[in-house]
Amino acid sequence: MSRFGEREMEIDIEATAARLAADPRITDYDFWRSLRNLNNEIFLIASNKEPIPFAMIRWRAILRQARSRRGCV
Repeated sequence: MSRFGEREMEIDIEATAARLAADPRITDYDFWRSLRNLNNEIFLIASNKEPIPFAMIRWRAILRQARSRRGCV
């Protein structure tokens, strides 16, 4: 992937995380539960020595950033 594509994806992740963090319908618990479920799925895939879909890695970054923007620990 080119450097331009990396920066574009980074902006997309940041924008999506900001949008989710600002959504009052999503609770801190929702973020925590979603991230935990996603991490569990990634762990299961990795333990079966299968390739982890890039979309899962991307969503994990988005959820982590959104939680951080909210001030969740």
